[in-house]
Amino acid sequence: MIVQNQVQHFFIPYSSSYRRLFGFRMLYLSGLSVALALALVPSYSDALKDGECEVCVGFLERFYQTLKDDDVKFNSDSIEKALLKFCKDTKGKENRFCYYIGATSDAATKIINEVSKPLSHHVPVDKICEKLKKKDSQICELKYDKQVDLSSVDLKKLKVKDLKKILEEWGESCKGCAEKSDFIRKINELMPKYAPNAAKARTDL
Repeated sequence: MIVQNQVQHFFIPYSSSYRRLFGFRMLYLSGLSVALALALVPSYSDALKDGECEVCVGFLERFYQTLKDDDVKFNSDSIEKALLKFCKDTKGKENRFCYYIGATSDAATKIINEVSKPLSHHVPVDKICEKLKKKDSQICELKYDKQVDLSSVDLKKLKVKDLKKILEEWGESCKGCAEKSDFIRKINELMPKYAPNAAKARTDL
């Protein structure tokens, strides 16, 4: 009887301590798993908001579609060559985007691999833009200019700078133009060439 009590007295504390130790270990492992999961999931604060990085996202979506349409090999070298070629025809904000990533001849920095490498693995373009934002915040500050609806806009109500912008987007200029009416006349002359649908829809031409 004395031996039995001693055995029980020996094992009960040991069993209780073991359970506590085992519980602490499970809690530690559980916490480790949660930490690992959180590390793998992108931070909510890093996610792009609606309309953010619109030039980056819009440009890369169009470029990615071009890669698929042209059957370009999805490796970093092929994509980088295609991107450099694609950027040569860009204007305005998209040309500025190409400059920021180092895809233009006058670019000061070169982070083009931050685009070509993830695209070679079909990483979504919004995720690529999230990473580019960390590299250079100016990239996500680029926004497209609001497009003028040439089919219905009253050109006489536009400012001269807006009229000039329309011509610049067409790659044209108005040499010798001094008055607002000169720019309007030039746009009306060129509209059938650059915006034929808008030209047909207008009744004042």
